[in-house]
Amino acid sequence: MSKLIIIESPNKIKKLKAILGNDYVIAASFGHVRDLPEDDIGIAAPEFDLKYIISQGSKDTVIKLKVLAQQADEVFLATDPDREGESISWHLQECLKLKNPTRITFNEITDKAVKAAMRAPRRIDMQLVEAQEARRGLDRLTGYMVSPKLSQATGQKLSAGRVQSPAVRIVVERERQIAAFRQTLHYGVKLNFIGNKGNWFAQWLTKPDFTNDDAPYLMDKTIADAVCEVKTVTVNAYAETQSKRSPPAPFTTSTLQQAASVTLGYDPKIAMDLAQKLFAAGHISYHRTDNPNISSDAFPDICKVATDLNYEVVATPRTFPAPEGAQAGHPAICPTHWEIEEAGDNQNEIALYKLIRLRAIASQLNDAVYAVKTAILTADIKINGKPLRFGAKGRTLINQGWLRLTAGDQTSEDEVTEADNPLPLLSEGTQLSVSSSELQNKKTQAPSRYTKASLVKKMESEGIGRPSTYASIIETIVDRRGYVALSGKYLLPTDIGNLLIDALVGHFEFVNLDFTNLLEKDLDLIATGKKTYKEVLSNTYSKLLRDIGNLNAAQSYEHHCPKCGAGLIRRTGKYGFFWSCSAYPGCEKIMIDKDGKPAEKPPAAEPSKYLCGRCKKPLIFRQGTTKAGKPYKLWGCSGYPKCDQSYSDDHGKPQFNQELLK
Repeated sequence: MSKLIIIESPNKIKKLKAILGNDYVIAASFGHVRDLPEDDIGIAAPEFDLKYIISQGSKDTVIKLKVLAQQADEVFLATDPDREGESISWHLQECLKLKNPTRITFNEITDKAVKAAMRAPRRIDMQLVEAQEARRGLDRLTGYMVSPKLSQATGQKLSAGRVQSPAVRIVVERERQIAAFRQTLHYGVKLNFIGNKGNWFAQWLTKPDFTNDDAPYLMDKTIADAVCEVKTVTVNAYAETQSKRSPPAPFTTSTLQQAASVTLGYDPKIAMDLAQKLFAAGHISYHRTDNPNISSDAFPDICKVATDLNYEVVATPRTFPAPEGAQAGHPAICPTHWEIEEAGDNQNEIALYKLIRLRAIASQLNDAVYAVKTAILTADIKINGKPLRFGAKGRTLINQGWLRLTAGDQTSEDEVTEADNPLPLLSEGTQLSVSSSELQNKKTQAPSRYTKASLVKKMESEGIGRPSTYASIIETIVDRRGYVALSGKYLLPTDIGNLLIDALVGHFEFVNLDFTNLLEKDLDLIATGKKTYKEVLSNTYSKLLRDIGNLNAAQSYEHHCPKCGAGLIRRTGKYGFFWSCSAYPGCEKIMIDKDGKPAEKPPAAEPSKYLCGRCKKPLIFRQGTTKAGKPYKLWGCSGYPKCDQSYSDDHGKPQFNQELLK
């Protein structure tokens, strides 16, 4: 009896063979074997059935898998344990014409997890498949229905995307916030004191006496200068407390991409590729997850490793809240063999594995503990009858806890540390002499531009996409579409990206962030059987039709076709801008672009007295405007397209010595 196991990645075969032995034939599908056609929408109302074809690069794979399946007594589909993997298993069932194949899933490639999966076989979950199919269908409807309308309305070739367009909108709107930002100059005062264990400081507390919520900044320099004259203060209040800092959660897909970017400098896509290799080799658990909690059986392993390293572990497993809308179907990203300190085939994999392992172990260690001293100081003078109060806070680490393990591990570029301020022991009522004072010239800061890491964080918080799609969304808008560009590590919208968002916002509901979030929730409801595929697709299809209809009705044209009266659209072609009738193909009127406005084509130029140096036919003088808007003049062969020879213009004649046409 032969048993066939089909997985997605061939990188897993070696590890699985070592676990299952020679009783199983293991083959890879190399991901999806079917896809929607490239030259057709592949979906139609009212049923919204998707029209799949075997991918060009998968035909040989499908033939090979068919042969293996026919030879096998039982076929196990072990594609990845998520909706995408469930969909791939269903496609394999359809392509290979399998009758009731066995579906197995495992979150990590270990002896324990794989054998447990073999003991818990099931059938393909069609609700998960429908959720994935709905995502694919929604993407197709949005792209194919909206993109042509945008291109027609703008005269530029634009591509709309259900999740990529909202991602571009985030970048565009942040850049516009920065452009609209007006800096506010304001002031503060810092008092310095000499202490036995080091100099310390206190900050002037302007609120509520000099500022408030409606006017949060002190902008009167004369008042700040007067505060700098304070020479003595009295301790009005003093307290000593402790504060605790808990460790961050183990990595989810989103936080792994953020930390890998900030700490290791990895692009999100590179981080995911490295994680895929670590997973396939059996070093880490499944890396596409939004669950920040370890599996229930991992805690004893962490305790053993931590004890061996002389770290203190919490008494009961620490849990972390999952983001809103998280599927939480798989545990957080963790090592599969906790005792292994280094894993991976190269330095990049090793560095990412170390980041994953230390973060996961640290999540179950004791809190870091700080001794905190706070003081409120009151000046012995008043300004405009108002008291002057100053606040001082000092924090000393007295128990490192988890910080011993993960110092320098960051998830966000926004994380900041408090300035060191060694407050001495103080007593209420004590008078203190000010050593020096500093007038602080402050400026409000514009919002920061997004990086790839912070955009991933923003997409997660807004419910745009899912863990497995963040990297591909960014790759699409930056590398494939060019709607967003990189300037150093920062993301900036391009001119075409701004044009896209201006064409979408106010016209199409799907570009609104809350709409995208609600659609993601609908996909979750399909996966749990609370909504149907057709219900979600029909609803979105109706909204797209409504928005397209409103766009057509509201669209106004500055210039109109002299032939039929319909609006003219400025387009760009091989040789620059031109104008075409919006009623095409009913009206095929074409006009040239002259200074940004439509103009009739000039009469065809007469052949000149100059001859083509290649074919000896007469040259024709041509002039126009390039795509970049620059005027051009050239001499082209009248034998075009058979002869494409051309010459630059030199004061009204081609730039070459040529005999006159006899």
